[in-house]
Amino acid sequence: MSGVQLKGVRKSFGALEVIKGVDLEVKPREFVVFVGPSGCGKSTLLRIIAGLESITEGDIVIGDRIVNDTDPSKRGIAMVFQSYALYPHMTVRENMGFALRYAGVAKPEIERQVLEAARILELEALLDRRPKELSGGQRQRVAIGRAIVRHPEVFLFDEPLSNLDAELRVHMRIEIARLHKELQATIIYVTHDQVEAMTLADRIVVLRDGIVEQVGSPLELYDEPDNRFVAGFIGSPKMNFLEGTVERGALKLDGYGGQSVPLGAVKSKVVDGQRLIAGIRPEHFSKGGSARLTVTAEIVEHLGGETFVYAGHGGRGVITVGMQDGRGVKPGHKFDASFDPARLLFFGEGGERIR
Repeated sequence: MSGVQLKGVRKSFGALEVIKGVDLEVKPREFVVFVGPSGCGKSTLLRIIAGLESITEGDIVIGDRIVNDTDPSKRGIAMVFQSYALYPHMTVRENMGFALRYAGVAKPEIERQVLEAARILELEALLDRRPKELSGGQRQRVAIGRAIVRHPEVFLFDEPLSNLDAELRVHMRIEIARLHKELQATIIYVTHDQVEAMTLADRIVVLRDGIVEQVGSPLELYDEPDNRFVAGFIGSPKMNFLEGTVERGALKLDGYGGQSVPLGAVKSKVVDGQRLIAGIRPEHFSKGGSARLTVTAEIVEHLGGETFVYAGHGGRGVITVGMQDGRGVKPGHKFDASFDPARLLFFGEGGERIR
């Protein structure tokens, strides 16, 4: 398997620049996921790697080849789209072997490769069915099988699970993770779902407005986000952000009756009167924490093993509080949301992380 390098890649549509100078290295056999909100450029970047979009500036390197002007069919990539794009009149066997047949591969070799891909994806019993006879998850596995038989240097996945229901999405995440392990493939995967990114990726690339905000392992991004955007995007439910003013070595919060929280290690890097934002994840609230906020429950979501309470705090919006046992909490109930101050992350007004 080959790696992929993007060197100063830019893409403009007329006067609109959508990819604004991306530098990235994807190592051989690595599973890298592009995430970000709609319009951030993640699918455009994938299409650039595939050769479906030209670049305005920079270089794309696959293996040891610069492929800026190379036809998509000769780049050594295989792409799996959000839509299955299967030929309805062909069987699973014919769909999976179509690219090989088009390339002039001998029939016995086509059959061998199709059977091998079917084994990996557990499709042997479905080879003579047509797409209309398959479930959504089975159709997606056929689309993946069609990519496998080509033995590409790099697999590209463009939101492949978006059309599946919740249960199938979980199942297919497991299938794709198993596939990566078995094939030892280089995979670049696009999704808007950060849960998919966290569970599948070796490394995550967080994009916003055509710029790479941060690259790292899932837990690196979760524990040490570089800015408020990454902190809010990675994690579900998303991080709470509490605004306030530095006063006498603590952060006096807006709302909460003027309560303050300790600044910890960032104390020496801020001055009185400075505006700051403190971030705390819903799951980091816990009984017995030395800091607490008095809040009123507005909406309570009981999920069985955990509870999420959306609580108001003095007219300053809503925070999300995670609880392991929240059966006693009801809308209108006032309670103390406790946490360890060491769990707080601090950001400047511009969103930059203060460490």
